[in-house]
Amino acid sequence: MAKLVFAMNQSLDGYVDHDKFPPDASLFGHWSVFVRGLAGSLYGRRLYEDMRYWDEDRPEWTAELHDFAAAWRRQPKWVVSRSLKSVGPNATLLAGDIEATIRGLKARLDGEIQVGGPQLARQLGDLGLIDEYRLYLHPVVLGGGTPFFAGPRPPLRLVASERVGERAIRLTYVPA
Repeated sequence: MAKLVFAMNQSLDGYVDHDKFPPDASLFGHWSVFVRGLAGSLYGRRLYEDMRYWDEDRPEWTAELHDFAAAWRRQPKWVVSRSLKSVGPNATLLAGDIEATIRGLKARLDGEIQVGGPQLARQLGDLGLIDEYRLYLHPVVLGGGTPFFAGPRPPLRLVASERVGERAIRLTYVPA
């Protein structure tokens, strides 16, 4: 059975914005390993559209960026959206009973499925479907933006902490 994992970089005051604090080389390598090991990713529309950046190689990319893009392209992606009519390569648009569909994915697959986007994570968390939350804390205070947690969560229990790269700490929580 697969495990749903919501993992994102966040500021000390709880906001996500990859443009405000990009990962250092060590953390970017960590994300590449994470993506290579996934059974797939679930996205909301906004984050999926941002991630489509990785669909085509760019001449200015380093070898590390090409590596991440190749890993991202290989994995299956499922997109939850009411407004999109189609999605890109290796992606499936989900409609209808999202809870039943995602429970089916979890039952059918092994490994980890990444949940991408705070709004989708809130929806899936409200349904009790997220198995693990990974907060990659950066020493930045943004003062506003999109919060990691888009709404209240039930109590969480810390199960691991780890320094990743020079500036980030990963905190891993599970529902208590």
